[in-house]
Amino acid sequence: MKLKETILDPIFKSNPITVLVLGICSSLAVTVTLKGALVMALSVMIVCGISSLILSIMRNTIPGRVRIIVQLVVVAMMVILVDQILKSFEATYPIDKQLSVYISLIITNCIVMGRIEAFALGNKPIPSMLDGLANGAGYGMILLIVAFFRELLGSGTLFGLQVMPAGYVTNNLVILPPFALILLGCIVWVQRSIQKDLQEK
Repeated sequence: MKLKETILDPIFKSNPITVLVLGICSSLAVTVTLKGALVMALSVMIVCGISSLILSIMRNTIPGRVRIIVQLVVVAMMVILVDQILKSFEATYPIDKQLSVYISLIITNCIVMGRIEAFALGNKPIPSMLDGLANGAGYGMILLIVAFFRELLGSGTLFGLQVMPAGYVTNNLVILPPFALILLGCIVWVQRSIQKDLQEK
């Protein structure tokens, strides 16, 4: 696979959420605000990218019998590191508290483990890191799109700043997870309308 395809395919053509249907649960839970979605997106990008890099470097030395255990240890180490960094700064601590368990659950995120298995263990370190970052970016792009509409229509704000007129009545239905699922469905429909190869025969 060419480097350009490695970077662009996970963002558009084979997006982990809209095409591969991975990471759906967290995309419903953490998209109430743009801040939360952005932090979650960056966290998954960092964990996926660096874990893929480390495991690609180690790929020829990992015994097959303990392959999954080694992957989990590396991913868990990265998740703990990201979580502790978020807790360390005054600006990010409230967001880390808001995201609660979802940061920790990146350990079990199908996108991270899937890219390690499908790409990092069979490719060189730099392409593997780029693949991990690109899949995290594809995941993050969908999170930000969903969060944009949920925060704007549900709270009348963007990144916590009031953007709707003073008389705007907030819509609590938009803040609930079912609306996020409806938005995801709309995004999938638009993508499949554009990408003819994704349409079922």
